[in-house]
Amino acid sequence: MKPQELIQLLKTKLLEDTFTYDFNREKNSLRLTHKIVGKGIDISLPPILAKYETKKEQAIEEVVYTIQHTFSAMEKEFAGEIDPSSSVYPIIRSTSFPMQSKEGNKFIIKDHTAETRIYYALDLGTTYRLLDDKMLAGWNIRETEIRERALFQVRNLVNNYKKDEVAGNIFYFLNNNDGYDASRILNESFLKDMKRKITGDMTISVPHQDVMIIGDIRNEVGYDVLAQMTMHFFSIGTVPITSLSFIYENGELEPIFIMAKNRIVKENEEK
Repeated sequence: MKPQELIQLLKTKLLEDTFTYDFNREKNSLRLTHKIVGKGIDISLPPILAKYETKKEQAIEEVVYTIQHTFSAMEKEFAGEIDPSSSVYPIIRSTSFPMQSKEGNKFIIKDHTAETRIYYALDLGTTYRLLDDKMLAGWNIRETEIRERALFQVRNLVNNYKKDEVAGNIFYFLNNNDGYDASRILNESFLKDMKRKITGDMTISVPHQDVMIIGDIRNEVGYDVLAQMTMHFFSIGTVPITSLSFIYENGELEPIFIMAKNRIVKENEEK
């Protein structure tokens, strides 16, 4: 399927009269703008086309579902129906993620690691809305209050995980499909609980927003497995974050680079 064919298919699934469709050939992306609300979203087409090769119609239904619920949230905000007392959660993004909305409003953010940054979002059930300074000003809510609410919420998430062993190393996979798997890296009490289970080096990976991998690395092969694993998840994630992993020591996260022959280099050793 070609990009133009995908766009035509989306038009048949969505209400064409509701949106304007602007195809950016250079970026191979589609800009959908709601004609009434005046806001829009950018959709990268290559990941959808890749999924279509294997999932066919299901891939299209998934992206249509996401688009519909995203714009539903925008419509609620436009109509003044969003309740600022609703749940607020922290969202992990890469440092290359935009720091302001398309309208020029600055997102509410906080530094995290050299590879990641914390954003904050209002949970809307099937989607969420990133918070910006204009929204907080309208609600008369301080950033510190938002951060406190978000941290409280992430601590209350259920932390289900699956365990796997590869070449003598243990890996714990969190994939709860609630949109906040990567956010669990901020739950310090959970990380400390996991640390007590681990006998080797504790690593944490957030390759995309819907997975967090905690590693109990007990030999050199484990680091090679970890590198391949994180790169795989990073490449298939709809919202990729970072292909690097972190060593978790004394409550601190430090990015590591896994070099040839399993040589591990901490970020500060490269400088």
